Amino acid sequence: MIGPRSTRSALQLPGYRTLARLARRGTMDVYDVWSDERECRCVAKTLRPDVRNRADRAALVYEGELLLRLAHPHIVRCYETIRRPRPVVILETLTGATLAHFIRAVRRLRAVELAVLGQQLCSAMHYLHGYAGVLHLDLKPSNIVAENGQAKVIDFNIARPPGKGRRGVGSPQYLAPEQARGDPVTEATDVWGIGAVLFEAATGRRPFENRGDDFQQLRRRADAVRVHRRLPGALAAAVDACLEPEPAERPSVRALARIMEGYA
Repeated sequence: MIGPRSTRSALQLPGYRTLARLARRGTMDVYDVWSDERECRCVAKTLRPDVRNRADRAALVYEGELLLRLAHPHIVRCYETIRRPRPVVILETLTGATLAHFIRAVRRLRAVELAVLGQQLCSAMHYLHGYAGVLHLDLKPSNIVAENGQAKVIDFNIARPPGKGRRGVGSPQYLAPEQARGDPVTEATDVWGIGAVLFEAATGRRPFENRGDDFQQLRRRADAVRVHRRLPGALAAAVDACLEPEPAERPSVRALARIMEGYA
């Protein structure tokens, strides 16, 4: 999560010293901060100063409160959620690169690395679904940080319990068909997300290249992984199964984890 520095700094927060603004994504600013209480660097995620929307405020507070409940080696840790004067979520500093950066700048993952990544994502989603009763709904390489061989899932800003979906909410290239349509979302929706991540990590390309509301996943199936990359048959078939258009035809998180264990 540590990236290019910006000298622009607008976050004033008692007990924290702002070192730099790391990123501006949509309605959010992300800062590198020093915690006086913890005597270490942390990451502060907050709304941009010009954002006044109550729904955005509520969503950030919800994300922080959710993360405070979670304790898992493959999910980013939250230290504190501040509600006023504007909401701020204080997260652990992750010094690794995003999986998106690794794929783009370094290389595609080897089969064993792909299986380990799949196993770790399944572990995180099994815990999130079972313990918190929540879906992530935005799994993609830029929301996974690789640090010392460990994958950590970040950005829970659209996480929510299973149920009625909202059409097109999420990242267009990675949406499951049911998300694109606004159909109910289930644990199988995050299985699709795992599959999309593994497809890109294996091939170096996204399963779909959407523009705006033109959702290709509603018109065609994803290519088979082995069209673009030679992998062990069962491993490739597991990734392909995650990207089945019908949620009921995708493997469960537990079943997918068992397949990954065989290659990790």
